[in-house]
Amino acid sequence: MERAGNQEGVAALAAQNSVLTQIARPYASALFDLAESENQLASVETSLSDVSRLIGESADFARFLRSPVIAGDDKAKALDALLAKGQTNALVANFLKLIARNGRLFALDAIIVAFRELAAKARGEMTADVTSASPLSAAQVKSLAATLKGKIGKTVTLNQFVDPSLIGGLQVKVGSQMIDSSLKTKLTAMKIAMKEVG
Repeated sequence: MERAGNQEGVAALAAQNSVLTQIARPYASALFDLAESENQLASVETSLSDVSRLIGESADFARFLRSPVIAGDDKAKALDALLAKGQTNALVANFLKLIARNGRLFALDAIIVAFRELAAKARGEMTADVTSASPLSAAQVKSLAATLKGKIGKTVTLNQFVDPSLIGGLQVKVGSQMIDSSLKTKLTAMKIAMKEVG
């Protein structure tokens, strides 16, 4: 019974990710085209990485972005105040306000991932999704990118996500290949093995 519930959960998550991807791609593509035409790809990508890091580090900010209760215009005003304090690229600031007004901030993570994939592809690089229990340090990111470059033979751009339920270790997805060294997965495997023995 528990396994059927897990399979339904996985199917629901896959469907949700598919919907997010469908929403994210056109926005990411439009921002990419605009950034490229304005010769601001690197600056836009850096600003998006800063926003992504802020989402990963602040649970309150992540909840604010995803909240269906807060109106799009209110989110846009709050973002305006937040962006005015930082050194956010003007294209990114305007883009964030636009997706806030369109009620699409819940898909911001997916939009950033899609943009970074487009930027990496334009540079002849690959992207990898890295999920860790807490945000990685700059040194850890550099080391992981170097390790992946050694394995794959191409420069790898990292999309970072935080999932406290991992406890420790990393989940890295490059294309369709999943490299999982997370403690959560190891503990789950041990639990299954113990049930089979018992």
